Amino acid sequence: MATEPVPSPGSSPGSGPRTALWRSVLLAMAAPLALIAFWPTPIDQPLTGQLSGLLTFLHLQGLPTWLDYAAVEAAANIALFVPLGFVTSMAFPRRPAWQNLVLGLAVSCSIEVGQALFLPDRFASVLDIAMNTLGAAVGVAAAGFLQRRRWS
Repeated sequence: MATEPVPSPGSSPGSGPRTALWRSVLLAMAAPLALIAFWPTPIDQPLTGQLSGLLTFLHLQGLPTWLDYAAVEAAANIALFVPLGFVTSMAFPRRPAWQNLVLGLAVSCSIEVGQALFLPDRFASVLDIAMNTLGAAVGVAAAGFLQRRRWS
């Protein structure tokens, strides 16, 4: 009859140096995320012409036309929030996944409201909130998968 291994002291989810490390990473992520979110002008503005030119070239080479600037921007919003969902879930492994997802939604809403109120050159968007939240969900899911594999 097989018995389950007993985790060593301090190694259970939600405690120990690993959790402290993930919480430090989460704190360190706040500054770059704030810089990207609250930059006075759209962060992609310097690259708009080059990216549009590259997409035009790729469309001529057979890239589907639905993969346009808006799609790239949406993908960037998803990618920006994947680490937030992942690191939040790793930093707080005992918190239910839905709470980590709601945190991603709250951060995204805060960013968009801040942009609408204080940054006239930025564009608050419900689509950005949706894509950011989707990115957080991907990160939360990836962390959950990793945690289940580790603790099962």
